[in-house]
Amino acid sequence: MATWTYNTTPFDDIARLRLKIGDTDILPTTDAHFNDEELQEFLTQAGGNITLAAALALGAWIGSLTRDFKSEKIGDYSYTRETIANMNKLKKEYEDEVKEAPIQEISEWNLSGVEDNEEVE
Repeated sequence: MATWTYNTTPFDDIARLRLKIGDTDILPTTDAHFNDEELQEFLTQAGGNITLAAALALGAWIGSLTRDFKSEKIGDYSYTRETIANMNKLKKEYEDEVKEAPIQEISEWNLSGVEDNEEVE
C-alpha cells in the first residue's frame, strides 16, 4: 500500500527529497506526484545521496509530463512546456552539483593523532 508523508519535525530523507523537488503537497489531500515508496527507490538508486535522488526523481517526473502538448490542466494544477523546461533545468543543476562535489565530501582524511611536526610515512 502506498504512503504519502512529509515529516518535517525533524526532517527525514523522504521530506528532504520532497522539499528539494517541490513535491510537498501532502495535506489536506494527497496531491503529491510521488509516494514515499517511489521516493525511497530513488534514494536507494542514488546510494542515499539526496541531490542525486532529486535529479532521478525530476527526470521521472519530467518523463511523465512530456507529451506533445503546449499545456495541460489537471484540477487546480497546470503544466506548460515552460514548467517542464524549468524542471529539466533544476534536474541538470542537481546532476552538475553531484558531479562537481569533491571526493572529500565522501571520505575525509582522518589526521587525528598526527602531530603538526610529525612526518607521515
